[in-house]
Amino acid sequence: MPGPVDPTATLRTAEEAIGRLVRDVPDFPEPGILFKDITPLLADHSGFGAVVSALADAGREGGEVVIDKVIGMEARGFILAAPVALALGVGFVPVRKAGKLPGETHAVGYALEYGEAVLEVHRDGITAGERVLVVDDVLATGGTARATAELVAACGGTVAAMAFLLELSFLPGRAAVGDSPLTVLSVI
Repeated sequence: MPGPVDPTATLRTAEEAIGRLVRDVPDFPEPGILFKDITPLLADHSGFGAVVSALADAGREGGEVVIDKVIGMEARGFILAAPVALALGVGFVPVRKAGKLPGETHAVGYALEYGEAVLEVHRDGITAGERVLVVDDVLATGGTARATAELVAACGGTVAAMAFLLELSFLPGRAAVGDSPLTVLSVI
C-alpha cells in the first residue's frame, strides 16, 4: 500500500505543469489583455491530475480531509472544483450567475472592473456549520472570491480555505479574500 503523498512534491509537479501548459494569448478577449489559457493544461491528463491533487491538498490537514464541501464558481471554477471534490470524497456546490439555478438561492452582488454582477448559490447547497473549500482558476481582483465567501456565510457555512490555480499578483485579490487560508499554485 503506498504511503502518504508529499504535498510539497505535489505542488512542485503542479507548478511545473502550469508553467509548461498554460499559454498566453495576447489581446484576448480585447486589445491589451494577456489571457491565460488553461485548456492545454486541462487536456493533459498528468498535468490536470497534478493540479487537482495540489488544489485538493488545501482541503486537508495532516493528510486528513477537513472540509465538507467544495464550491466552484462559474465557469472555469467548475472544471477545477468538481474533480477536487471527488479527490476529497466530498460534495461539489456550484456558484452561478444570476438566474441560472432552478431552486431557491442566496444572491450577492459585487463589482467587476467594468460593471457589476450577481452570483447565486442554492440555499440548501451548504448546510449550517459545514466547512467549505472555495476553488477557482484565477485570483485577480478578489471580487468573485469575496462574493462567494458571502454566499457560504449566508448558507451558514464557513470558508475553511480558498485555492486558486493562478494569482495575478499585480491585482489586489489577496487583500480582498481577507483571512481565509489561501493556496495559489502559480503566481504571475
